[in-house]
Parts: sequence; C-alpha cells; structure tokens
Amino acid sequence: MDIYKIQQEIDTIISSEKSLESKLQEICDTLEKQISYYDWVGFYFKNGNKEELKLAQYTGEETEHTIIPFGKGICGQVAVSNKNFVVQDVSEQDNYISCGWKVKSEIVIPIFVEGENVGQIDIDSHTANTFTEKDEELLEYICKKVATIL
Repeated sequence: MDIYKIQQEIDTIISSEKSLESKLQEICDTLEKQISYYDWVGFYFKNGNKEELKLAQYTGEETEHTIIPFGKGICGQVAVSNKNFVVQDVSEQDNYISCGWKVKSEIVIPIFVEGENVGQIDIDSHTANTFTEKDEELLEYICKKVATIL
C-alpha cells in the first residue's frame, strides 16, 4: 500500500467540483480498488438528532445495517467512544454486528467536525489480523479531509 499515492488521490477527490455524495462514493471506490484487503468500505453519519448512525455511500456487498444504534456493534461503539476501533478478529467481539460470514476483521475511524463526532469510515476485510498502524494513519487522514467538506 502506497499511502502517499492514496493520500494524493484523496486530495484530488476532495478538491474536485463534484457533489459531497459523489466524493464520498469515489473515496470508497478508490480505497476498495487500491487496497486488496479492503473488501467493504463505507461511511456512516449521525442520523439527525437521533442516537443512531445512518449508512451513506459504500462499496462492497449490500448490507442490511443501514441504521446502527449508538453503542451497538463496532460502529455504534465508535459513535460513543469517539476513538478508533481496530478489530483484528471479529469472532472475539461480543458486541459485533455481523455484516456477513466472510468478514474477519474491521476498522472504524471517527470523523470530527468542530470537535463533534459526526460520522465514521468503516472498513471490513475478509482477512483476519490484517490492519496495521498504516491503515489507521491513512484512514485518519481521510477522515480529516472528509471533515473539511461536510
């Protein structure tokens, strides 16, 4: 994974004249295409004033998890904790919402706007023990960039 190259691609997407939805979709598509073990890439955002997340743009298999209550699953926990959550083996998590039998690991990074957790990027992998500090670094960078266009 060439983080610098991917960051440049993200910068180009963010600075384009496209709609917010198009930019988010292009980020999902780029990550899924560029990183072999990113099998599902999506954005969840706070659903208005409700204590829940709503699925926005994503790439990968369809999911029935379009609404996730705060505190439920990895995404819901990140909405409450405001911290990165890296799960190297989803079978070891008690509070895990299965998106499919193929998913073995997951990483979720929150997006902050003016100090408020407004959403997150969620990555599922069909490979266990796959995420590294480089993934966290790249996804934190992306979340900071996305925050500038929300």
